[in-house]
Amino acid sequence: MTDTPDAVFAALRENNERPYGRQRTVRAEELVEAAEQFDDKGALVTALFELMSAYTYAGEERKSPVVFARIVKRWDDRPEDFSEWEEHQLHWRFKWVTNALLQVPEVPLAAVERWTAEMRDRYAKAGHGMQPVYAMRYLLARHTRSGAEEAYDLWVTRPRTDLSDCEACETRQRALHHEGAGDDERALREWQPVLDGGQTCLEEPYVSMACALLPLLRTGRADQARSHHLTGYRFARGKPDMAEAIGRHLEFCALSRNEGRGLEILAENRSMFEVTGSPLDRLVFLTGVEVLLARLAEQGHRDLAVSGPPGRNWTVSSLLAEVRAEAGPLAAAFDRRNGTPAVGAHRLARLARRPLLDAPLALGVRAVLPSPLPAPVPVPVPVPEGVTAGATAAEAPEEFGELVARTRELTAMGRPDADTLWQRVRERVEAAGHVHDATAGPQELLTAELAERRAFDGFDREEWLTARAVMQEAAALYEDAGNPGRAAAARARAATALVAAGADAPAADREPARAELEAELRRARELLADPGGIEPDRYLAILQCAAMVARHDLVDLLPDPPAAVRDAFDASVATLLREAERLDAPARASAARQYAADVAARTGEFEAATQELTRALALVEDAGQPWRTPRPLALLAQIKVQSGQAQEAVPLIHQALSTAARWPDASLALGPFHALLGHACAHGGDLAGAVRHLSEAADRLDREGADAHAAQVRLELADVLTEDGRRSDAVAVLESVVLGDVRLLDPRMAAQVRLNLARGLAALGEQRAAAEEFLRLADEVAQWEQEQYTHTLVACEAAAALAEAGLREAASTAYARAVASHERAPRPAPVLGMMREFARLATAEREAGGLEAALRHLAEADGVIAAAPDDAADFVRWYQRGATHYQRARCQAAAHAYEEALAEMERSVAAYESGGRAGEQPRAEAVRIAALLEANALGATGAARTRLTAAISRCEAAGFPEAAAALASVREGLDAA
Repeated sequence: MTDTPDAVFAALRENNERPYGRQRTVRAEELVEAAEQFDDKGALVTALFELMSAYTYAGEERKSPVVFARIVKRWDDRPEDFSEWEEHQLHWRFKWVTNALLQVPEVPLAAVERWTAEMRDRYAKAGHGMQPVYAMRYLLARHTRSGAEEAYDLWVTRPRTDLSDCEACETRQRALHHEGAGDDERALREWQPVLDGGQTCLEEPYVSMACALLPLLRTGRADQARSHHLTGYRFARGKPDMAEAIGRHLEFCALSRNEGRGLEILAENRSMFEVTGSPLDRLVFLTGVEVLLARLAEQGHRDLAVSGPPGRNWTVSSLLAEVRAEAGPLAAAFDRRNGTPAVGAHRLARLARRPLLDAPLALGVRAVLPSPLPAPVPVPVPVPEGVTAGATAAEAPEEFGELVARTRELTAMGRPDADTLWQRVRERVEAAGHVHDATAGPQELLTAELAERRAFDGFDREEWLTARAVMQEAAALYEDAGNPGRAAAARARAATALVAAGADAPAADREPARAELEAELRRARELLADPGGIEPDRYLAILQCAAMVARHDLVDLLPDPPAAVRDAFDASVATLLREAERLDAPARASAARQYAADVAARTGEFEAATQELTRALALVEDAGQPWRTPRPLALLAQIKVQSGQAQEAVPLIHQALSTAARWPDASLALGPFHALLGHACAHGGDLAGAVRHLSEAADRLDREGADAHAAQVRLELADVLTEDGRRSDAVAVLESVVLGDVRLLDPRMAAQVRLNLARGLAALGEQRAAAEEFLRLADEVAQWEQEQYTHTLVACEAAAALAEAGLREAASTAYARAVASHERAPRPAPVLGMMREFARLATAEREAGGLEAALRHLAEADGVIAAAPDDAADFVRWYQRGATHYQRARCQAAAHAYEEALAEMERSVAAYESGGRAGEQPRAEAVRIAALLEANALGATGAARTRLTAAISRCEAAGFPEAAAALASVREGLDAA
């Protein structure tokens, strides 16, 4: 009911809690109508200001000048209806109206100019400075591109007033002026205090983050661009007054080659197509959409389904046509109104921009349509000494016989570019009308080789059972071609695939596969004795299969494998190494040492593993086979990280990636390499490098189809971002994981992602969103019958987040749920933390009964501590007791019960003291508060000084200089007083 002015004011306060949007705007309109009925027009003035705000922040700026005209008339007729704040707002919002008039092309330019003159006259009459007036004149000049430089100088050379825009917004306008003049460096220097967080307001630094994206990319600051996109977009997402910022983020995605991310943003902001009340901002949004869609159409995705205006289905092609049909005429309407071509020219300039990077900028967030990897740029590859020269894959012979010969030559060398040539051979064979060329050798042999290559491709994709069948087909073809040695090697590989398939293969088939492998090994030894029976490398391949199977058997039984299994592995590796050395096959000898290194690393024998890998690398490098080094380099780097030498790992991974770039290998997934590099950087303290490489890893793993690994990398990336103080970026990364199909992830990993996301949202102050995540997670983990203590943890954090969000009823329900869960599956630390948080909030609200409610929660905490099981960690007893006494003292102090608070704080000091060295720092904090209570509340300054002096000496003796300094600072304050 709004039948009294007080009821209207109450309703206005309630409406102020709603997010800007249609619901808030409609309610604001209703409240203006309700306020008009009263003789006391103060409620009407307030309601009109609220309605103007609702229009402005809901993207309906074309309506706000009409409302403001009513406010001005009311001021002219009855200034006594205005509060001091509302009088200030009257003059402040003249600027809003200037912006709103510029937004609408139907408003003549002369009307805008008359309005700025009205603003000048009103400011002069009220005794206000003219700087805000010149700021509006500059915006008009910049919009029309007529006299902008002169208007800029007139604005920035005048001193700021209390009606000037906030510093952050003015900084943005100055930066945009320089960016528009083509001086990105100067623009970014101007932007620095905003982008660094030194200047902020309701919309800053987030709007500037969107505006600065392209200047950052153009000047090579890709890391900053990534961060500002993640944080800036989170703020703008879904807000109807952020159409311009959303358009800039879409353009950034297109020009950083993140079209998939752009489509996701378009889908999340589909409602933006219905926001038509701010045409100029809409034009910026539509142009950003057009830039993105044009890129997709250019790449051949014209029929791809995309999100557009609600009510019909859209493709890239149809939505692009729709957007162009609106944006072009809208820009022309502004140019007609302004009498200059500025708006249309700016739109065309944006549409003409090309991608600013050669490869996608790794953002770290998951996109529904991952951007494809760029086509590899051919790198001149020098032929190592001792290797037969010949055409590379990029220079393959056209004559079929020569092509097959070159392909076999590269295969024999183990060159990764042989895969590309095999693909060309396959395409030629499968082409219509192909007739076998006798210069390529027997057709039966080539058919067998092509089948073997298909099986190898399946192995690379870990499609073990399908690839095994194809490899068995290749073995039969080799037999038909009269090559028993290659047939034996193919059968050995087929048997190995069955073991590698693990649980995916029928258990009943695994032992026969091992027996099959043993049989092939015996047959290979017999063939080796027969000249021409088997090539040495085929024989060694079978030995390597045996070593690989022995490694699988051993790894599956770690950490305590039977001695017989370990002996079998050692024997198989020793045999492979001995025979490879005898037959002068460094690559096979290197493989044997890599198997030994892998097992040594898994069992914690890092020194032995390092020695084996060093020898393995030397073998292939001395043989002039650098393309074989990336995998052992990565394993060596992993060992360095595990043994605490992360900084030594970084150059090893860089070397591996550099080699992989010089010798592209389709079977080598580089996502894990970047993940390892990011991990090493993080452990080595290079957080910026860790963010860069973990972001790259996550994007690559998406493209490689490794969803679970990508999620794990994003979990680590979010941890690194949080450690680096970029919590908003971290939340954006985690949100992208939960917005995907989490059913593909291990339930515990998915739960960890949600838990970290909820905690991140809470740390950002987004308590309602945090509570929703906690509650969703609590429902999931409640099903984990064997791990109910996890539910206790999550339920406690959910309750605290709900309480922090001010949702009292839901918080009370969650509190009871957490306590009940603790009774079933005790977890004292989180439940005690929850109880103390509820106590803190009860007193912070400063309502009647707050202290009593707080003390009830803390009494419950005392009961939890007393009921802790005998085998509970001692930390639970001394720390939790000390923390509970500490919180009780703070609550009592807030309620002015100072003597009780001091006594309670001394109990906290005593409890922390019982924790030994681990309790020294929290003890010092309790002493600090006790001294402040004595001095400031109870007037016992001398006692407080004595207490502090003793505690300072104690901290210095215990080796806690920071705690001692904090106490000394309090004592100095007492001395000064």
